[in-house]
Amino acid sequence: MARDFEMNRRRALAAAGAALAGAALPSRAQRFQPAQDITPLLLLVTHGTTPREEGVEIDLPQIAENGNSVPMRIRIASPMTAGDYVKAIYIFAERNPRPLVATFHLNAQSGRAEVTTRVRLAGTQKVRALAELSGDRFVIGAMDVLVTAAACLDESLL
Repeated sequence: MARDFEMNRRRALAAAGAALAGAALPSRAQRFQPAQDITPLLLLVTHGTTPREEGVEIDLPQIAENGNSVPMRIRIASPMTAGDYVKAIYIFAERNPRPLVATFHLNAQSGRAEVTTRVRLAGTQKVRALAELSGDRFVIGAMDVLVTAAACLDESLL
């Protein structure tokens, strides 16, 4: 009888150890998702134009506990008149499997150059917002965010 108790205890400890190891997998997998060089993608969107680093305000938490739904707001300094307005806002996340996360199209009648959304992030990374202005001009801003529980993981990396 004492031996049966010992075997059950060992099975319980083994099961607890397996559960703890399984809980650690997402953080281990996050290390294998390298940051991509998104420069070619930026050049494709901007048609080879180098964007200015000004006028883009990104409101994103510095620490996101869960990468599945991270709140984000982007504001672009623009008068939003018929002659000077924001045409589009692009969001890039360099560690996501698909780095172009979202595109928002605006026009002079939009009133404000501001969007609010939620994004999925595949781990700690730099998030960029690129704004296409009228007259084929571009401005860009970036912000680092620490993600404690990553989303968008590629299961083949586990």
